[in-house]
Amino acid sequence: MVRTPCSVRLCLGAGAGFFMLSFLYRVFVDSWVGRIVAGLFFLAFIGFGVGDVLMNIGTERADVAARVGSRPILVQSYQNALQSEMPQVAQSMHLSDPAQIPPATREQVARQVLQRLVLQAEIAEAADRHGLIVPDSVVRDEIFSIPAFRGTNGQFDRALFNDRLHRTGMTEGRLIELVRQEQASRVLLEPIRDGATVPDVMVRRLFDFEAQTRTIDLVRVPFDSQQVTATPTPAQLARYHANHPWEFTAPEYRHARVVVLSADTIGRMLDITDAEVQKSYQDQAQTFSAPERRSVQIVTVPTQDRATALRARWTDAGAWAQVQKDAGRDAAAVELPGMKQADIPSADLGRAIFAAPVDVTQGPVKSEGGWVVFRVTTLTPAHTTPFADVKQALHDQIAHTRAQALLADRVQKLQDAIAGGGLDSIPADLGAVAVSGDLDASGNTHEGTPAPIPGSDAVRQAVIARVFSQAKGASPVLVQGPDGAWYAVSVDGVTPGHALDLAEAGPRVAAAWQADVRRHMADQQATAFYNQAQGQGGLAHVTPAVPGLEHSQPISPMQPAPEIPREVAALIFRLEKVGQNVMTEAGDSYVVATLTAINHPDPATQKDLYGRVRAGLTQSMGEDIEMGYGGALEAIVKPRPNESALRAVMAEVTGGQNTGTAQ
Repeated sequence: MVRTPCSVRLCLGAGAGFFMLSFLYRVFVDSWVGRIVAGLFFLAFIGFGVGDVLMNIGTERADVAARVGSRPILVQSYQNALQSEMPQVAQSMHLSDPAQIPPATREQVARQVLQRLVLQAEIAEAADRHGLIVPDSVVRDEIFSIPAFRGTNGQFDRALFNDRLHRTGMTEGRLIELVRQEQASRVLLEPIRDGATVPDVMVRRLFDFEAQTRTIDLVRVPFDSQQVTATPTPAQLARYHANHPWEFTAPEYRHARVVVLSADTIGRMLDITDAEVQKSYQDQAQTFSAPERRSVQIVTVPTQDRATALRARWTDAGAWAQVQKDAGRDAAAVELPGMKQADIPSADLGRAIFAAPVDVTQGPVKSEGGWVVFRVTTLTPAHTTPFADVKQALHDQIAHTRAQALLADRVQKLQDAIAGGGLDSIPADLGAVAVSGDLDASGNTHEGTPAPIPGSDAVRQAVIARVFSQAKGASPVLVQGPDGAWYAVSVDGVTPGHALDLAEAGPRVAAAWQADVRRHMADQQATAFYNQAQGQGGLAHVTPAVPGLEHSQPISPMQPAPEIPREVAALIFRLEKVGQNVMTEAGDSYVVATLTAINHPDPATQKDLYGRVRAGLTQSMGEDIEMGYGGALEAIVKPRPNESALRAVMAEVTGGQNTGTAQ
């Protein structure tokens, strides 16, 4: 059986550490993670069949990216980790699509992810070397505690357990092995991490920075607010075109034929009857039936007289804060949002709450804990999702499950067909989808629309990377991509990218010239505002008044205001005193801002925040210690990379632009 590395996830830098159990809790809930796990075990299964074709002639299997001791890091595990990492990187860079991440950055992320996987395997090896033995009872308790394996009564359900394992392609033995590895790694790492302590002076310094708030005045000068009345002369257009050649280029296009095979493509060909879909709906009735929920404010006091007095003062929703103060130290005042009747411990109180009208104070009611006064603040009625609303989703779910069982056999047949006759000899009944046409490195056609490559965004990016890394005329090879999909590519035409001459660029040059003029005019206007603010003590003191002046709410490093451009916020927190000004370009505008106030709160009044800062620093320091320990482990068991496999993954990540290997 192919073994995956221990899943203790140690993020680089100040990232959070996650253990395998958190992954196991999600894997049986989040469908895409389930597909990834199924893909891992699919690789193990085909290792005796189709996998033989994928092996390199050498000392390491082609599906292994690296090996740490006896533990392999599978190529599929590596690709899955990259797939989940790239959207987070894109979000941190404020990009809407991971495809927009520069190749060099993608390569750096790929190296960091590989380092993290190696570290996970090193820790698992260390746990084995230390002879950490996890009792069967501990493993059993952990598995029984996973919510996905619990039935409607909240207890472990063997039938549900078997069904969830079957759906994800995981065996019971493999799950037990993963949980046992996780427990051993936790026993090894927790004392190391929990021993970290943070000096008070460090906590105070970070608190002073994170908790401070600042206010600013700002004015925006959008580029498109500038009116350009002049018409460029031919000479001006020619000069602009000559000075900005990078703005007027035609990208390289490649004509490719692509075939994709996955559980989704197979599922589209399967005949799923309405009766089967209806039965699935009935079997999952609890999923589609939401009970009534209520949010309630409850005060429990020792005596009926005090409860009656509280009710008399609790006349409206706005009185809740005062009611909490008046309740007394021996009372309990709580707010319970979105409760089901079954969530309320007292059956009598639950019936009273769910019979009460909204926004009317009720009580006193005698309960096990004392006398209760309560007020229902919101009500969400019970709701059943109609069959028609989920019919298609259930149909696709059934089709995907059945197709997953057929995938291994179809992959074998597709590989045989490609080996025998290329992409022209694919049987129509396999469920593979074939497309062909021209596309650029961004995956767009000549019309600027996305090429119709089937599959998820991750599959699409993998196919595009393959198209632009594969040589023209090279024989197509079936390879496994993200989300358990398989694809093959044939490139039969390449149109090199080239610079557009003035005639080819046409109206684009005039539009670019006007945009440049508007940007220059906005720069001049913003510079004038900045100089006036510098000379007159801030934007608010400029005369005549600056049009469109904005006064911000207090902002802090921990709570940035969404309406303040991030470029401006970054500069504001570098200023040392009130009255200083900054000017910067933010998006499609220039922004001028004046710092108007700095407030440093007292830790005594912000105890919760101070505690969070300490906890965050402690966690970060613990993770740094873990990383140092992981580095020491690498000196004991050296990782052995599979250079050819890593080069293949790196080529897909960077579009074939990297020249090294992921060390």
